[in-house]
Amino acid sequence: MSATDDRSPPSAIPFTTPTARLALRPASCPPAGHVELDGAWWPRSRDLPQELPPLAGVLEPLWGRITRIAVNPRYWPILPRRIFVNGRVVKVGWFTSELDPHKILLLSGTAGPWDLLVIPPETADPSAARLLAAASAGTGPHPTASALMAAEQPDGTPSSYEAGPLRRADDAVLPAAAVSAAVAW
Repeated sequence: MSATDDRSPPSAIPFTTPTARLALRPASCPPAGHVELDGAWWPRSRDLPQELPPLAGVLEPLWGRITRIAVNPRYWPILPRRIFVNGRVVKVGWFTSELDPHKILLLSGTAGPWDLLVIPPETADPSAARLLAAASAGTGPHPTASALMAAEQPDGTPSSYEAGPLRRADDAVLPAAAVSAAVAW
């Protein structure tokens, strides 16, 4: 008599490293809302619809369920209205005058708002490393996102990149005047 096993052998689940490049303030630092920045994010491209889902996916286990994301459209050529994170919809909005163009705001229903410095994707590795460290430092003064970016640029200009006309991922081009001082959720 021979024994048979109808079960298939276990399959290996490949490990994928997180695609989001970010540095966060230590958990022992003051809670959100008491500091200007909670860390820094260095996206790989200016393709916001591709970059936001991995960022939110990495942050959710740490900060709780991300419910909304707000960006300033100055450096993003295309803005999605919504993204999918872990099988659910997260709304994306934009602020032109209320939000620093070098910052992204993530809202969590359980832990409050989180502010991250956005390091331009074309930033050289040494500069990006300095910005990641400065924005996530647990001590010292807490500069604004634009102040950090200006300090890193040799001529004091925040960035040489401008996105041009605002585009929604699912809409036609919107003229810049249409988004001036506007809020869209």
